Amino acid sequence: MSFSGFNVWGSLNVIAVLLISLLVANMLKKLIKPLRASLIPTSVLGGIMLLIISSIVKLTSDVTLFNTAFFGGNGTTMLEIITYHALAIGFIASALKTSNKKMNKQRSVEIFNSGVTTVSTYLIQAVCGMGITMISCLLVTSLPNYSGVLLPFGYGQGTGQALNFGNIYESQYSFTGGRAFGLTIAALGFLSASIGGVIHLNLLKKKGRVVILKDGEGNDNESFYDENEIPSNGSIDKFTIQIALIVISYILAFLAMFGLSQLLPGMTDTIFGFNFLFGVIFATLIKALLNFLNKKQIIKKKHTNNFLLTRTGNFFFDIMVVSGIAAIDLTVLENYWGVILIVGVVGLVITYFYNLLVAKTLFKEYADEQFLAMFGMLTGTASTGVILLREIDGEFKTPAQDNLVYQTLPAIVFGFPMMLLANLAPKQPYLTFGILIAFFIVMNVILFRSKIFKRKNKPAVVNE
Repeated sequence: MSFSGFNVWGSLNVIAVLLISLLVANMLKKLIKPLRASLIPTSVLGGIMLLIISSIVKLTSDVTLFNTAFFGGNGTTMLEIITYHALAIGFIASALKTSNKKMNKQRSVEIFNSGVTTVSTYLIQAVCGMGITMISCLLVTSLPNYSGVLLPFGYGQGTGQALNFGNIYESQYSFTGGRAFGLTIAALGFLSASIGGVIHLNLLKKKGRVVILKDGEGNDNESFYDENEIPSNGSIDKFTIQIALIVISYILAFLAMFGLSQLLPGMTDTIFGFNFLFGVIFATLIKALLNFLNKKQIIKKKHTNNFLLTRTGNFFFDIMVVSGIAAIDLTVLENYWGVILIVGVVGLVITYFYNLLVAKTLFKEYADEQFLAMFGMLTGTASTGVILLREIDGEFKTPAQDNLVYQTLPAIVFGFPMMLLANLAPKQPYLTFGILIAFFIVMNVILFRSKIFKRKNKPAVVNE
């Protein structure tokens, strides 16, 4: 085997370009005042730079930049793989962190409401998406009237699920271009998350609700060394321990997903689409096991370190965003571009205002943080929500990030019927459309239950 070939260096070249784009974007933000004032996340700027470069190469030479020999011939696939894994690894790192916050009734309610918000947003996206394509199919005869149901999979669940259902529609229901349609919606969702999030951040800045820290300002509230932790320079480095715990959590998640997919072969893509949830579950179990062993004095020293886990999580979130944007292929907009743009813009607007309403109504103590986290996730990916949240809550002092992580369980419970409806849509589009509307109404009754069913104060009893 020769170590001089691009088949050996291609993957490393992809990662190197991603990191270089982050450094260049960071430099540009420091040198160019409008960029610095725009509040655009560095990772988003780096991804947009790579997207522009790859699009120019594609238009001028009809060559896909990341699929050239320099990147091993399959760099685009590598970008998608990085995006897929970095999301889960980032959340696993966050889940392994120890917290002194106790889960009280209010926090449980907020996490539950976050999960219901996720499903309600899926539903309103599906209703709007299908409504548009039902009207559009009268003008564009080759476009199936149910195709708009892909909007929540592209915006709310990301590239994997949009590709999965788009492929199902193309292979099983003769939707020509279904796969490209789903990928395009996902691409627009990521751009909507970046553009819409940046616009909202600038609005907050004008209102004086965002403070921009200059270089050197601000301190981490997490210590590199806490009491009773393993030493940083022992027989094994402390950082190595953190990476090992993350990898163990993730490999256990893979084994669980693989086993479950063998039991439910028809749900394989859906199961592996929730890799970050399985990762969080096993990271939480490992953390509980370590705490138990510490309590029983079987393990004398604490092995996790919040400072290192935060840095690790943030690294993977940055890589996730820049690789996700770089993987976008704008040429997929050629098919049904008019309808896709309408669906994308409507999806952006309806997701923005619906989540803004929910955040201001149910999360008044940290409405801005909750909105950015949920909006970013429900138009792009969960990591996009984290990136936007970091712009105004860099140390994650509010519960918004925890809501983003732990809302997944109630979201799956209530959101599972969406998978069934997505499979029903090609067969019974109008029935599916009606069920989606009814489902949306029910979920909003659950979400706003505290406002709808207000408890009346009982009259005071006067003792005579």
